[in-house]
Amino acid sequence: MITKYFNVMGSLVSILLLTLSVNVSTDCFAQSSQTFLLALSKNDHTLAIVDPVTYKVIARVPVGPDPHEVIASTDGKTAYVTNTSGGRSTEINVIDLVAYKALPNIDTRPLLGPHGITFVGGKVWFSAEGAKAVGRYDPATSKLDWSMGTGQERTHMVYVTSDEKRIYTTNVNEGTVSILYDTLLPAPPFPGAKPHNDWMQTVVPVSRGVEGFDVTPDGKQLWTVSADDGKIFAIDLTSKKVAFVIDAKAMGANRLKFTPDGKLALISTLRTGDFFIIDVASHKEIKRLNLGKGGAGIEIDPDGSRAFVGCTPSNYVAVIDLKKLEVVNHIDVGPGPDGLAWAVRK
Repeated sequence: MITKYFNVMGSLVSILLLTLSVNVSTDCFAQSSQTFLLALSKNDHTLAIVDPVTYKVIARVPVGPDPHEVIASTDGKTAYVTNTSGGRSTEINVIDLVAYKALPNIDTRPLLGPHGITFVGGKVWFSAEGAKAVGRYDPATSKLDWSMGTGQERTHMVYVTSDEKRIYTTNVNEGTVSILYDTLLPAPPFPGAKPHNDWMQTVVPVSRGVEGFDVTPDGKQLWTVSADDGKIFAIDLTSKKVAFVIDAKAMGANRLKFTPDGKLALISTLRTGDFFIIDVASHKEIKRLNLGKGGAGIEIDPDGSRAFVGCTPSNYVAVIDLKKLEVVNHIDVGPGPDGLAWAVRK
């Protein structure tokens, strides 16, 4: 009887533990399933929506003829995709991430060649290569409500501060970084005039071929890397001047991203497929990985555990373990993957 009692109790405990295990796994998956990796396929003209836990593509949605960059709205329900077409396109695609379907496009005219894109303050901000400008679209009114020219050739990537007071862009062909900033100007010298806000620009010379860049988590520096000479230029965002240069030898560099803790800078190279991992404090390369034929867009887990890299000529997204500093997986999102972004459903 005692033996039977313990057998029954053992079975009950096993069932209970199994139930708890299933519930925990389900809960974890339910939580993780609210975060999606968005990945563009330039050759298939699709946006892949990927589960970052299983690495499975949940859905694919058609986009425009030359998709380059993607961003999601703050609530994770809408994605926006730029089409550049050599600075001639006027199309930003809008994707419903709940129903997995395309919505009406945004016409960016007169701003040509939308490329870099971000979502800040409930609005879509984008660079316009053909127009040498930066623009802003308000989803609430369905209108372009602001723009500013840079006067620089091939205004490429874009970063907007959370207070919407500063905008940073790289200008590839000009070899410069634009710092656009909202400032209070003194009153002009006539009766009744008052101080007023206006946008100004500081152009920082760096090196031709600068594309990818990022801002340090503390907001003090901007690092950008040149595809032409492989050098990293660190700009002090207070003085608006180059603070130092690192000869990283990252020839063909395409993108640069900081890990969330600001300790590492990650650089993809589209020309060689080398992936550089730079120690931010020492300015030294600590490891170099080869991702195949070339690497482009980079996204990093919010907890800093993994990096995802769109390897355009190799036709996969590489997954890098940032603790082990090694490639641990590949994701098939369609041929020619490039722009990546996170969508966090709220």
